[in-house]
Amino acid sequence: MCTRYTYRSDIVTMVDPEGRSVVMVVEDEESYQDALNIGLTVEGFVVVAASTITQARALMTSSKPDLVLLDIMLPDGSGIDYCREIYDTSRTPVIMVSARSSEVDVVLGLEIGAADYVTKPYRLRELVARMRAVLRRPLTLSDDEIVTFGDLRLDIVRRTLARRGVEVELSRKEFDLLALFASRLGQVVTREVCLDTLWWGLELSDTRTLDTHVKRLRQKIEVDPANPAHLITIRGVGFRLDA
Repeated sequence: MCTRYTYRSDIVTMVDPEGRSVVMVVEDEESYQDALNIGLTVEGFVVVAASTITQARALMTSSKPDLVLLDIMLPDGSGIDYCREIYDTSRTPVIMVSARSSEVDVVLGLEIGAADYVTKPYRLRELVARMRAVLRRPLTLSDDEIVTFGDLRLDIVRRTLARRGVEVELSRKEFDLLALFASRLGQVVTREVCLDTLWWGLELSDTRTLDTHVKRLRQKIEVDPANPAHLITIRGVGFRLDA
């Protein structure tokens, strides 16, 4: 049975008895939008499309996508800002798809919460592989609303960390990494799990990004970062957050 959809964000109606993943494409270039619509449909996805952030906001409500493919440069605003908005209001993963390929752009996209970053032009097979990898990721954050360790209080739902009532400022990725460790409090989280969960596509041989975030976390949560009492490195394996 075919899935029915329309590009008009105010009247989207979807019928998909097969339970396929719904992908929202936010792209103002018609050639890319049409190619993704055809290619992703052939690959078994249900595709809904928006050309502006305004249309995308309506589609988020009406179609409830499982994944968003988001361009950065859009007619009515920045995809970076909209990615932040999605990240703050839902758990829908976002893959940034952009012609901007500098290291600064990629790092910024991942820092503000994107699950992955793909540069144009891209190969459809690679994009689909990355999409499926993101969709396979389990929710690894703790189901508990509050996690405490030492004099620190981590609020998963409100996305805050406080020491004795004083908020500790964390970047988005720093918070996600700490929440991942907190979800397995007292257990070792391997480097592979960290990379697969938060930095899909980063080569295991290049783990400087992970190490940098761990270092920054220690500087913010440890009394003596050089001799950590909470965030412990298990050499050759990963990290463990101790209470």
